[in-house]
Amino acid sequence: MKPQFLIAAPHSGAGKTTVTLALLRALERSGRRVQPFKCGPDYLDPKHHTLAAGQESVNLDAFMMTAQHLPEVYQRYTQQADVSIIEGVMGLFDGARKMEGSSAALAALLDVPVILVVDAQAMAYSAAALLYGYKHFFPDITLAGVIFNFVNAPAHYRILEEAAADAGVPVLGYLPERADIRIPSRHLGLHISAETDYNAIIDAAAGHLSAHIDIERLLQQTLRPVATPVTGAAGSSGVLRIAIAKDEAFNFTYRENIAALSQLGVIHYFSPLTDTTLPPADLLYFPGGYPELHLPQLAANTGLLQQLRQYEGRILAECGGMMYLGENIVDETGHPWNMAGLLPVSTSMQQPALTIGYREVHIGDVIFKGHEFHYSHYVKAPDITDPAIRVWNARQEVIPGTVFHTPRLLAGYMHFYWGDNVAGLQRVLGLPG
Repeated sequence: MKPQFLIAAPHSGAGKTTVTLALLRALERSGRRVQPFKCGPDYLDPKHHTLAAGQESVNLDAFMMTAQHLPEVYQRYTQQADVSIIEGVMGLFDGARKMEGSSAALAALLDVPVILVVDAQAMAYSAAALLYGYKHFFPDITLAGVIFNFVNAPAHYRILEEAAADAGVPVLGYLPERADIRIPSRHLGLHISAETDYNAIIDAAAGHLSAHIDIERLLQQTLRPVATPVTGAAGSSGVLRIAIAKDEAFNFTYRENIAALSQLGVIHYFSPLTDTTLPPADLLYFPGGYPELHLPQLAANTGLLQQLRQYEGRILAECGGMMYLGENIVDETGHPWNMAGLLPVSTSMQQPALTIGYREVHIGDVIFKGHEFHYSHYVKAPDITDPAIRVWNARQEVIPGTVFHTPRLLAGYMHFYWGDNVAGLQRVLGLPG
């Protein structure tokens, strides 16, 4: 029996990320090994989790991951932890299609209780109806407690306590508002600024939460049996040399994707920002990130770009990595910066418009799932039509989507998930088994 739970909210902006980070740091300070998880495909929240807990956070996504693979991943990491905490996504019941892929669906799949963070600054006894609805709407989950956020007066909290009691939901405490523990706004919804002292913010949030929330009661309320992992993480059995771009420009990776790649061979990291030579590799992986924030430095590294043009191995590139492989990237002022020129496209940060959503791509009979999240767009659109490649959204609607595929390259705006499909990656890129 170990504490394990999902932190959710009725809507975004209620404070679940702050509460999650504060709990992770408070438990880490107490000497517990706490394992963070993130519901959904987001890259930034896991980076904050890892900083707060001292343990790398793991994404759990019921759209991108199979129903067998997801519990196996959760059980494997939970086995090693004293406490496991999942941060939810959006509102508790918000999914790609109704509840599909939602925090509630994940809690039901893993049989973990839910702690609800409620923004109560403009709410009093009406909280009873809200809590009653969240407790009974979906019987497959257990609402183990509520934390009321942005409550500044004890008298206000007493009303909220009465409301929760009448709804039959345990109250774990309340948090007065503090501006200094809010996580700053984020570029693309994903950017961690080097100018912000996140450690100091998380420390302050942990102290604030510890003063107002009964953490030990929360842990008792969320004790659940720990399942034994069905399978362990596979060790490396391959001989490939795999080089992964990793620096401030390219850093959006999923832990299980990297674990799957490690089965194929030995992984090394390099920086397109600072390394002047391309490492010896059979496979190059350029993940997403922020190339648009480092265009002068990327364009000035001409030696590496020229070696990339002459590279004869396999290449995998996603979103920002795909932009880097194009002919140029146009910055917000309209200035084009020359890139690798391996793909017949140019992309731009001018007139940004958000493209977001889950994707399912079929390349022949190989299926990958993933997601898109970007504000950039093509200014020189790709002139390719491959009937063997089809792209759907989460509602199974065919959508216009460009996936570049040759016998030695796979690239696109889509962030691919292959943590449970490394064999598909081998087939698509012709990698040895």
